[in-house]
Amino acid sequence: MTIELTDRIELTEMADSDELSLDMLFDWLERMPVPEGYKVEIVEGAIYMSPQRDTHWEIIADIFEQLRAKYPRQRIKSDVRIDYPGHLNGLASDVVVLKEGAVKNHKGRWQYEDVEFIAEVISKDTAQNDYGPKKDAYALAGVPVYLIVDPYKGKCLLFTDPKDGGYRCGPALKFGDPIDLTGTVVGLTLATDEFPRD
Repeated sequence: MTIELTDRIELTEMADSDELSLDMLFDWLERMPVPEGYKVEIVEGAIYMSPQRDTHWEIIADIFEQLRAKYPRQRIKSDVRIDYPGHLNGLASDVVVLKEGAVKNHKGRWQYEDVEFIAEVISKDTAQNDYGPKKDAYALAGVPVYLIVDPYKGKCLLFTDPKDGGYRCGPALKFGDPIDLTGTVVGLTLATDEFPRD
């Protein structure tokens, strides 16, 4: 990807500013030629772009379809920017379930306080974010249930009960094992039999 000189100068000026914000960074990104099929997030102030692979999409679609057994479509989001606590965390989670009655804020965005479930499907180049700073941001935000799906290892990790900026982590589950969320706000079991591996 090529960045125009004027864009680089503007970004440098923004970076030198004491008031660098997520809105400024996303505004700049909207003017960049981001390739189609790429997901863009800002994690701890760093911009990440990752291509969405077929395996990635198949897992997201599978989770979405299973969640539809309980939730109306309007409460399930994918790749929608939500700003989370911590330093410049504008995240676009793979799957998000919002609480009943959730409303957008004055900027027209969903609020992290209304998120009750997140699933992230690992991308090879950004996996460290899902296991590290994104997990920390979700815990700090009090997101009740966070699921990591790793198609490279064929495993899932379930994080629940956020407290003091951390999560309780259950045992790793292999693809094929059910993910029992009946004891959580989600209140259902996700099947993983059809999750493809990379």
